[in-house]
Amino acid sequence: MITQADKARTFLDLHRAGEPLLLPNPWDLGSAKLLAWMGFEALATTSSGFAATLGRNDGSVSREEALVHAAIIVAATDLPVSADLENAYAHEPGEVAETIRLATEVGLAGCSVEDFSGRDDHPIYDTALAAERVAAAAEAAHAGPVPFVLTARAENYLHDRPDLTDTIARLQAYQQAGADVLYAPGLRSIQDIRQLIREVDRPVNVLAMAGAPTVPELAEAGVSRISVGGSFAFAALGALVSAATELREQGTYGYQAASAVGRQAAIRAFG
Repeated sequence: MITQADKARTFLDLHRAGEPLLLPNPWDLGSAKLLAWMGFEALATTSSGFAATLGRNDGSVSREEALVHAAIIVAATDLPVSADLENAYAHEPGEVAETIRLATEVGLAGCSVEDFSGRDDHPIYDTALAAERVAAAAEAAHAGPVPFVLTARAENYLHDRPDLTDTIARLQAYQQAGADVLYAPGLRSIQDIRQLIREVDRPVNVLAMAGAPTVPELAEAGVSRISVGGSFAFAALGALVSAATELREQGTYGYQAASAVGRQAAIRAFG
């Protein structure tokens, strides 16, 4: 039997500079089982993708809902699972630590915590508070018998603050605070990504997105992990919109070709 500790150790070991872990983000039990069947070595939840399954936008899911969802994804496969826990659903370090403690109880191998405050007037926490939050999260993550993998996220580039110097300084502070993996979603420049990797001493995750370097380019730069965020979930919704539009506006069934591929994959993955 594969234990939670085994999964956590495996998850961290899969972070190898130059051989990036491809970490897809399922949004429900079925997509988790399908991605595991396709041969991926680990999975991560997506806050935006999960929110979409509830008919909501990102940022509207509660801590309890996110943890229940994480437990469902964990139970779907034997793979290590990391959770997108947004800003840990808390501002103060003590509550951040409580979120991490609860996350360790649902069987996860790790989670991410971001420095986005959720406030329009001050979207990114001050660096000192952000580092305190990571330190509290790291203490909770590393206190128990399971080597829980904490990813610290610097959210500047997703919130109109494309400041590489500040982003690197933040990730250095989060490294000092005890983070195991560092992540600055939104970075697209290969030069910026190389500079970030040179200036930190932890595995670096990059978000796969339009305009980002390819997997081989990121591998050459020394990236350790590549995740997709909510893009797989929204690709699925895009396929639904396309199929429904064809049916309503053209009265044809061209979408059935892609449907057949999905049906056959589901039959094999779920069998």
